[in-house]
Amino acid sequence: MGVFNVAIAGATGNVGREMLSILEERNFPVGELHLLASERSAGSRVEFRGQELVVKDLATFDFTGVQVGLFSPGGSVSAVHAPRAAAAGCVVVDNTSYFRMDPDIPLVVPEVNAHAIADYKKKGIISNPNCSTIQMVVALKPIHDAATIKRVVVSTYQSVSGAGKAAMDELLEQTRAFYLPGRDIPPKKFTKPIAFNLIPQIDSFLENGYTKEEMKMVNETHKILDPNIKVTATTVRVPVFNAHSESVTIETERPLSPEEARAILARAPGVEVVDDPATLTYITPREAAGRDATFVSRIRRDFTVEHGLQMWVVSDNLRKGAALNAVQIAEVLIRDHLS
Repeated sequence: MGVFNVAIAGATGNVGREMLSILEERNFPVGELHLLASERSAGSRVEFRGQELVVKDLATFDFTGVQVGLFSPGGSVSAVHAPRAAAAGCVVVDNTSYFRMDPDIPLVVPEVNAHAIADYKKKGIISNPNCSTIQMVVALKPIHDAATIKRVVVSTYQSVSGAGKAAMDELLEQTRAFYLPGRDIPPKKFTKPIAFNLIPQIDSFLENGYTKEEMKMVNETHKILDPNIKVTATTVRVPVFNAHSESVTIETERPLSPEEARAILARAPGVEVVDDPATLTYITPREAAGRDATFVSRIRRDFTVEHGLQMWVVSDNLRKGAALNAVQIAEVLIRDHLS
C-alpha cells in the first residue's frame, strides 16, 4: 500500500482535531496532509507527526491531487465543498448530517456495513452516521445477525461535546457559577441550563413530536442495518463532557438468552463487554472517554416481551461516534478500493 494525500475540512474543530490525532495514532498512510478551515482560522498552526502545519482556507482550496477528504465543517459548508472536492477526484468521508439520507451516498459503520463503501463511486462521497446511531448499531448488528431484531426502544444520555466546544464551555461555566451565590449563567447553546440538569431535547422538534436527533436514529438505523426494524428513540442531553450512553431495549424474532447475547457481543468487532453485576462491573461515560470501543454492559432479559433483551451501551462520541468511524471508513476505502 502506498501513501495518500489527505485533506481534513474543519480541522480546527473538536472532531477535526480528533481526526488528526487518530490518523497519527493509527499510522494512516498519509503523504501530504492539508488542514482546512474557515477564512477566520486560516493561518493558524497545528502539529502533526512532530511538524507544524498551516491551516488553509477551505473556500479557496484546490482538491486536485488529494485522494481522501475527511470532512466535519458543518452541514451547510459540506453541502458546497464536498461535491467540489469529489469533482476534483477526492473521495470525501463526510461527518455532517447533510448527505446521510441521500440514496446515492452510502452511510457506513465499518463493523456493520463496510460493503456499502463500494457505492462511493456514485457521487464520490461517503457519509458518516450520527454519533448516537453509530454506537447503537455496532451493538445491534451481532444481535440482529443471531436472532433478527424486530423492535428497538432507545433512550440516550448524550454528552455536551456532541454540541461542540461552546457547549462544553457552557457546562463548565454553569457548574462553576452554581457554587457562587448571586451568579447565574443563562443558557446559550441549550434551551435550559445544562449543569446539574437533563434536557430531553436534542435538535429541533418535528411535527410528529420527535426531535431531529431522534428521527436520525430511526432513519439511519433503517439505512445502515435493516429497514424492517421498528425503532423509537428519546434523546437527552446530560451534564457529561464526553461519551454518550444509551439504554437499549431489543425485541427479537428468535429467543436469545442474556448469556448467549453476552458471548456473541464479546466476539463482535468493535465491541467490548464489561458486564458482571456480582462485582458491580459496568461501564460509565467517564471510563469510556478517550477509548475506541463501543462498550456494552447490563445485558439482561426484558420480561415484558416474549423475546426481549436490555443493555447499556457507551462510547466516546468524538472518537467512535465521529472521527474514528470516519478514519476507519477511509482505511477500508484505501485498502479495498483505492490501492
